[in-house]
Amino acid sequence: MGADPVETATAVVEMARNGRFTDIEKLFAPPLRAVVSAETLQVAWESQISRIGAISAVGMPISEPAPGSWVTASGKAGLVKVSVPVTYERGGLTVVMSVDETGLLQGMQLAPALTEQWTPPPYARRKKFDEHEVTVGSGALAVPGTLSLPRGRGPWPGVVLLSGGGPFDRDATSGPNKPLKDLAWGLASRGVAVLRFDKVTCAHAEQVAARPDFTMSEEYIPHAVAAIHLLQRHPAVDAGRVHVAGHSMGGKVAPRVVAAEPSVAGLVLLAGDTQPMHHAAVRVVRHLATVNPGPAAQSAVEAITRQAALVDSPHLSAATPTADLPFGYSGAYWLDLRGYDPVATAAALDKPMLILQGGRDYQVTVEDDLSRWQAGLAHRPDVTIRVYDADDHMFFSGTGPSTPADYEAPQHVDAAVITDVAEWLTPDQGKIARFVTSVKRLKH
Repeated sequence: MGADPVETATAVVEMARNGRFTDIEKLFAPPLRAVVSAETLQVAWESQISRIGAISAVGMPISEPAPGSWVTASGKAGLVKVSVPVTYERGGLTVVMSVDETGLLQGMQLAPALTEQWTPPPYARRKKFDEHEVTVGSGALAVPGTLSLPRGRGPWPGVVLLSGGGPFDRDATSGPNKPLKDLAWGLASRGVAVLRFDKVTCAHAEQVAARPDFTMSEEYIPHAVAAIHLLQRHPAVDAGRVHVAGHSMGGKVAPRVVAAEPSVAGLVLLAGDTQPMHHAAVRVVRHLATVNPGPAAQSAVEAITRQAALVDSPHLSAATPTADLPFGYSGAYWLDLRGYDPVATAAALDKPMLILQGGRDYQVTVEDDLSRWQAGLAHRPDVTIRVYDADDHMFFSGTGPSTPADYEAPQHVDAAVITDVAEWLTPDQGKIARFVTSVKRLKH
C-alpha cells in the first residue's frame, strides 16, 4: 500500500465494500485499535448496509490536514484527514479517515453525509462570550485548546472539560455533532469560563502510538492539570471556583485528576463509567449484536469476550501483545485501568459532585454504572445525582432504544443538562434567575 492518503482512503472503502475487514485492520495504527477492531468495523459497516442498502457509488475524496497534524521533512502534513462520500441505495454516509505519512490509519469514522454540519444549539448566546485559542501543557506533547470566556465583569467560575475514550478533538466531534462544544457554548452563555482541548491521542497520535507503556493516567492527567492551572491563572476567572467536568471515560478519570490536583473546587461527571471497562465492552458488543444480529456480530462478541478474559487474567502484563487485548490498548494501559476504582477515588475526595446519567444510554447505564456511584456516594449531602430519562450517552434526547445510528443525525446536548450544570456551577446566579422568573409570573 502506498503512502498517498487519498489512495489509501479510497482503497479502504473498496476493501470494506468487498468485505475485506481483516485487510483493513492491517492498516490500523495503534491509536485506531484503541477504538475499533476488524470485527467491530464489520458490525458497524453491515449495520449501515442493513439500514440504507448496498453501496451504489463512491464519490470524490476530500483531503485536508488533520487537526493536530505535524509537518514532515518534505513540508507536507504528517496526518491527513480524508473524507470519502459514499452513496447507498437509500441514503449516504461519509467514511472519514486520518492517514499518516506511512499510509497507516490513525483514525476512522462512519459519519453522516458531508452536507450535514454542526450548527450552534438554541441555548447558545454567542454575543455573551468570546473564544480564544490556547495551548495546554508544554513541550512536545502540548495540545491546542479553546477558552470560552463570558463577556462582562468577572471573576467567573471555570470548568475544564474532559472528553471520552478515544482520540477525540476538543469538541468531541462525532459526525455532525460536537457535544463538548455544545456544553462549552451553553455554559459560557450562562457565565462560566470553559476550557476544552484536543486529547493528546488526537493531537499527537504518532508519538503516543510509539509508547507501549502509555496509560490512561498519562492520556488525561498531565493536560487536565495544565488546563486547570491555566484557568486558575486567568485574571477573569475565580481561581477558587475552577471545576472539572468529564464525559464517559473523562468522567471515570475525573476523580483521579482531582486527586492529583486538589485545588479543584468540584466535579461534574456526565455518563461516567464505573463498571470495569473490559466488562462493559463485552456488554456493549453483545447489545450491538442484538441490534444487528448475524455471523459478524457473533464473531465480534466472541473476540471481545476472549480479550476481556485476558484482561482479568493474572497473566496480564505490560508485555501482553496489544492485538490480544480489547481495543488494541496495551497491557500497561489495561493494568492501570484494572487497578483504578473511580468510585473509591471519588469517595476519598472532599469535593462536591454533580453526577448526570442518560436513561437511554446503552454504553454507560443506570444499572451497571450509575448504581455504583449511588452505592458509593449517595449518602454524601454534597453529591447530587440526576437521571435524564430521554437522553442517550451523548445526552441527546430521543425515544425508544438507543442505537449507534442515533449519533448520525445532527443533535445537541439536552438543554436541561446545560441548565442543571450551569446552575450547579453558579448557584447564586441560579437563585437570582429563579427569583426574577417568580417576580415575572407574579406580575402576570
